[in-house]
Amino acid sequence: MSTETDTFEAERETVELIRSSRDKIDHELSKAIVGQKDVIQQLLIALMSGGHCLITGAPGLAKTLLVRSIAQIFHLNFHRIQFTPDLMPGDITGTEILEDNPDSGRTMKFVPGPIFANVILADEINRTPPKTQAALLEAMQEHQVTSAGKRYALEEPFFVLATQNPIEMEGTYPLPEAQLDRFMFNVLIDYLPEDDEVAVVSRTTTTQSEPIEALFTGDDVKRFHEVVRKVPIGDDVVRYAVRLAAASRPSQPDAPDFVREWVSWGAGLRAAQTMVLGAKTRALMLGRSHATFEDVEALIRPSFRHRIVVGYKAEAEGVSVDDIIDRILAHVPR
Repeated sequence: MSTETDTFEAERETVELIRSSRDKIDHELSKAIVGQKDVIQQLLIALMSGGHCLITGAPGLAKTLLVRSIAQIFHLNFHRIQFTPDLMPGDITGTEILEDNPDSGRTMKFVPGPIFANVILADEINRTPPKTQAALLEAMQEHQVTSAGKRYALEEPFFVLATQNPIEMEGTYPLPEAQLDRFMFNVLIDYLPEDDEVAVVSRTTTTQSEPIEALFTGDDVKRFHEVVRKVPIGDDVVRYAVRLAAASRPSQPDAPDFVREWVSWGAGLRAAQTMVLGAKTRALMLGRSHATFEDVEALIRPSFRHRIVVGYKAEAEGVSVDDIIDRILAHVPR
């Protein structure tokens, strides 16, 4: 690990920038957002790691405001796409149009869609059918769009922050597992405590809050991505993350009995990758120079909850996916 540590130490300036950014980000976000500290931390970890994020919560919980505020802090180009039942794939990625050219006559021209931005807010992504949801797959994984056989690269850094309403609400379409797996985290936003709700109501029914200031550029974010991957982490911590993911799979020979009983499909390899990469980012944000078991454990819920498919028996018994994750965490030793 010495080579990895030496490389990490060489990035001291960027490391200190990440460590010192936490209080500044909290201060700027407090101008628009009340509470939701865990939610904000998980979103920032995803952004600094270079991952996409799924945000789940009922309407009216400031999901859109939170994403827009974070985009302003990072001084990134921001586009919002409202997903509706009649939205078509070309409305997201762009389309070919016929253009009259005085010199060459009529030619086909690609008109980029709203996906061409640094931060994409896919608002209420589960309000649109799977065909349109799938239009994001290539962009999320390859950071490019293909139209009429030509590939168009997306500007870096590129993030998709998608909001969805709880799946049991009417008029929603479950996201396909292949797309869910592309999201680094599934972050839950719940209702605020009473005092925080009072603060929100008071703030939003009086004068406007002060504007949010940009703290970082797109180049800063790309440097963050490079440095995060150089953070040292022990082999035993990585192995722990792998064993946690394996314990969620009912097909594994040594899977716990409760997993065999309640889980239809477990977390794949990306779940372990997500926890390790997120653990490195979390360690930096908390002022540490290496990732620990605690960092992995802190991120197991947002990493697993969209990758585990619960079975009918769990649903009948009222067992949630978070309940299963807690049982896995208690079952697997460090």
